[in-house]
Amino acid sequence: MDKFKNTRHATYLTNYHMVWIPKYRRKILTGNVALAVEESLRTAAQEKGWEIIALEVMPDHVHLFVSAPPKYAPADLVKVFKGWSARRVLMAFPNLAQKTSRGTLWAPSYYVGTAGNVSAETIRHYIEECQDH
Repeated sequence: MDKFKNTRHATYLTNYHMVWIPKYRRKILTGNVALAVEESLRTAAQEKGWEIIALEVMPDHVHLFVSAPPKYAPADLVKVFKGWSARRVLMAFPNLAQKTSRGTLWAPSYYVGTAGNVSAETIRHYIEECQDH
């Protein structure tokens, strides 16, 4: 069961399920690249004070379930996660820029859904089960 979190001015329970893909949905998120993506996403969350509840890096997409204070718009969270990870991964693996063109890693689109304590367990279960497919 999720617990309410507090900031100086708010008590909240805001969880976001986010999904995004590499440019052209290329299956490039494997091996050390997948590990680098995961590490960069965890570092970004830690730096911002956000909690990653579940994370799965699949060969052609990323599932992220994160809790963040309500002062952050979901689009801002996605922008931070995608920007932070793209910069670090492309620096570590410069050959990926050729596979995705123009030095970008992620497609511009993404999915984001909100979830409170009622469906948080369902989303966590879905993300964990997704790794077997």
